[in-house]
Amino acid sequence: MTFPIDLATYTAFLFTASAIVLTPGPDTLLILRYALSSGRNVGIATVIGVQFGLVGHTLLAIFGISALVASDPILFKIVALAGAAYIGWIGIQGFREHGLLHVGATGKPAVSGSKAFRDAVVCNLLNPKVILLFLALFPNFLDTSRDDVTLQLMALSLGLIAINAIWQIPLAFAAEAVRRWLKNERTYKLITHSTGVLMITVAILMIYENVM
Repeated sequence: MTFPIDLATYTAFLFTASAIVLTPGPDTLLILRYALSSGRNVGIATVIGVQFGLVGHTLLAIFGISALVASDPILFKIVALAGAAYIGWIGIQGFREHGLLHVGATGKPAVSGSKAFRDAVVCNLLNPKVILLFLALFPNFLDTSRDDVTLQLMALSLGLIAINAIWQIPLAFAAEAVRRWLKNERTYKLITHSTGVLMITVAILMIYENVM
């Protein structure tokens, strides 16, 4: 069985996707937030959740649901608002007394791996930029004259997931290394408050760019 996309086209896609993935966004912030607050294993669970979100986007694209959402302005705005609200809510948790601020005192993870995984899946699925990525970038590398478009789409998605994992897994490990310096409660609060502000800012920008 031959690869559904020629090597030159696939290489061009990987380079283009890499440039997009390396641009910081909600997924990156979420991985850093949870790896810093709860450790490497929770950070890895967040990374896995992001990849499952991309699998979900792949299925939505295959069945035409992503195109339907993007073509309906009201529906697209609803998705953008839901994503912004969810990301903003996670950011607000950094300011709650019993949100992410007890790890220094108890040594226990601030969030569980299952919660981190769930938040990552939801944030990725509700990120309008990822929806547009599938609709704006992928078609440029698809040969619609062939009868294996679904296989081509799956190959592109696997490449995107691989790039994400290669970039995001080291982020989780790096955050774990930084975490050892966060035992001081004042420093820990500074980090969680800062990431909280960043996530709330991202949520506001999502509303401004996709809804206003």
